[in-house]
Amino acid sequence: MGFKADDLHAVILAGGEGSRLRPLTVDRPKPMLPVGNVPILEHLITHLKKHGIKRITLAAHYLAAEIESYFGDGANFGVEIDYFIESVPMGTAGAIRAMREMIGESTALVLSGDALTNADFEAAYLAHRANQAKITLLLSRVESPLEFGVVVMDADQRIVGLVEKPTWAEVVSDTVNTGMYFVEPEVLSELEAERILDWSGDVFPQWIEGNREIYGHVIQDYWSDVGSFAQYSAANHDVLSGIFATDEPSTEDGLRVGAFSVIDEAAKLIPPVIIGRNCRVKAGAVVGPDTVIGDNVLIEEGAQVQRSIVWDSTYIGANANLESTIVASRVTIKRIAAIQEESVIGDRCTIEAGAKIRPRVKLWPDKTVERGAVVTHSLVWGTRYRAQLFRDLGVAGISNVEITPDFAVRLGAAIGSRFPRKTSIVTSRDSTRSSRMVKRAIISSLLSVGLDVIDLRSMAVPVARHYISRCGAGGAIHVRKLPGNSRVTLIETFDQTGAYINRRMERDIENAFNREDFRRADSDELGVIDFAGRAVEGYQADFHRLLDHSQVRHRMRVVCDFGFSALAGVYPSMLARLNVDAVSLNAFNDAKRAPRSPDDQSRHIAELRGIIQTLPNSIGVVFFDEGERLVVVDERGRVVEGHHLAAAMLHLVRASQKQGIVVASSLILSYLNAEGHQNGVEVVGSKSDVRSIMEDAARTDVLFASDERGGFIFPGLHPGFDAAFAFAKLLSLLQSQEVALSEIVDQLPFSAQAYEQVHCPSPKKGTVMRSLHDWAPSNWQVSLEEGIRFSDQDSWIQVIPDVFEPTLHVYVEAKEDDRCADLMEQIRSELVRAVEAASN
Repeated sequence: MGFKADDLHAVILAGGEGSRLRPLTVDRPKPMLPVGNVPILEHLITHLKKHGIKRITLAAHYLAAEIESYFGDGANFGVEIDYFIESVPMGTAGAIRAMREMIGESTALVLSGDALTNADFEAAYLAHRANQAKITLLLSRVESPLEFGVVVMDADQRIVGLVEKPTWAEVVSDTVNTGMYFVEPEVLSELEAERILDWSGDVFPQWIEGNREIYGHVIQDYWSDVGSFAQYSAANHDVLSGIFATDEPSTEDGLRVGAFSVIDEAAKLIPPVIIGRNCRVKAGAVVGPDTVIGDNVLIEEGAQVQRSIVWDSTYIGANANLESTIVASRVTIKRIAAIQEESVIGDRCTIEAGAKIRPRVKLWPDKTVERGAVVTHSLVWGTRYRAQLFRDLGVAGISNVEITPDFAVRLGAAIGSRFPRKTSIVTSRDSTRSSRMVKRAIISSLLSVGLDVIDLRSMAVPVARHYISRCGAGGAIHVRKLPGNSRVTLIETFDQTGAYINRRMERDIENAFNREDFRRADSDELGVIDFAGRAVEGYQADFHRLLDHSQVRHRMRVVCDFGFSALAGVYPSMLARLNVDAVSLNAFNDAKRAPRSPDDQSRHIAELRGIIQTLPNSIGVVFFDEGERLVVVDERGRVVEGHHLAAAMLHLVRASQKQGIVVASSLILSYLNAEGHQNGVEVVGSKSDVRSIMEDAARTDVLFASDERGGFIFPGLHPGFDAAFAFAKLLSLLQSQEVALSEIVDQLPFSAQAYEQVHCPSPKKGTVMRSLHDWAPSNWQVSLEEGIRFSDQDSWIQVIPDVFEPTLHVYVEAKEDDRCADLMEQIRSELVRAVEAASN
């Protein structure tokens, strides 16, 4: 009874998602993972062809098009391939049952598409025929059978027991199921159609329990189930060492270099090494041992790649170091980067110069690791791992994508480790669920490093800053949505005064975070949580103490839109002492309805204008950004905001006969200084970023500070922006001077301002700004104090590169609206042109 390959129809189950091998299997099915630069499935098909088995059906589900695109009808591989695409998973047996008509009356040779083998199918099939078996399992003997189905056979090779993935207590044999079977067509006919069925979980146990004969055949040949990173690396090692033989000719020196590859004479290859086609290895580079390099890979001078697997079209920069890692396709690894043991880099990732990937870290596809960053944990969501944690206001990232509970725990430990044990840290948040989640994770971490926590729970930022400056705590952490972006969580860290921590401490925290240099307290030294008492009452007391109520001579009517913020729980009760009749809008805390986007804020302003126009002699206010900024509507329904609001406040302060300094953002300085130094009040400029304004506001004799977006700081109360106090101060000055806000606005010179953002890749900012400097009209003055500022007698343009994001901030001011719009169009067009030119 000889072997007839035509009696067999091979069915390869190639539908697995390979979840344990992510991120390698995000963009490709597991059977298409390359082993020795050849997909697992191709190794299997080549081996079938050697046995003359040419009729093959591929059962695919996950990313099936990738498999079909590669193999086609099989003609290029010398076989005949057709496909069965599972619209939904049907189980290993259910899928074969659905192919009953395709298999016909042939014996089915069922194979797993994610296993490597050089099994002797001829000997196995002859044993199947000799036993007149309906089902024969191909078996292998392994040292650790815990990840497989353990099989027990009697003396006649009949299977009498099968235990799937046993514990050591259940291991009774070292013989395991390889997932390869011979199955006769009548067995398939018996299976129930259109039902999810698995061979090992359903069919085989039923046959064994029913005393129906299933035979086993132990193969003595190579077999490896590629189900984990360790197994995948081991399979590549087996190809390198010749344990698993391939069609590629072996070499005595253990070096296999593909066609058109160029190896510099000064490069060093340490066998065993496989290098694909069209590669280049430059002088001083060291490749090997135990290394597989795919096609079209460039390895620069001095790079070292050892015990690693690198897929196609990857770039490895000068002096980069890869040790025992797996790197997928089209990855860019720049100079001096280090990829450490057991790490896995997904497709199309970019590792910038000097970055380090720590052991066992996995990067999902399309991630960018910034220059010098140290990645200590896997990066699944988001697109970028930053070397710098802190941005302008704090640590920011997409909620529950980049800013996750585990990230918050590590950040809290890094922050907490910078403070002495038993220091008290104040925590607070806005009312969003994501902020609550992040804050709780941070609190747990602070306790673990031996710090005590005073929790304010949900609290407006100005009240939190005030409490911090009065309670004697060592610092504070506030969690909220980033102003203007509801998808991004912002984690702010304050010092004992309520101001932002300095840059030096931020760098210390970043270093601790990247090195995971966290202190751990003994169990009897863990911190405790206390809840703050009378924080609001203390704020209200100081708030009223700093206002002069004695000069109030008449009541005013005001309409306050609290924007569904936490300020709604603090301010309404204070309005009575301001001698006003108040109408409150949106005066409850509802994070989902808070106006964060520019469109939402414009809608709230428009609604307030409509109300003011129906209430004679009323002024209105909308509070934004958790009580940090405001927009005012005067008695005639005109919107007073930004530079106009700052000018109105300055006019009233000067009229009050107070002497001192007013700090103004550089973006409104020229407008506020139009009338010069008057009544002992001097206006001084500050850079436009929040930190600079806060630092300058802390100087002595400062009456108030203002930015261009309705933010006001009155340093006697606390060091941050406080819209509630600014509005109260405005009311107090209007009342004491018995003047209407509309009268003040009438006296202000008109000036139109506009603001836009232009995208510019960070590496191109310098080139674009140089080009912009050269573009400047000859009759304009140029200033380089903050970005680039062009100005003439009646207008100016200022372009400021964002410190962290790939963005240019563009500001324009002119005497007329049309002129302002024209200038914005000119500068926008020039910047877009310059960005395109720099990118080409």
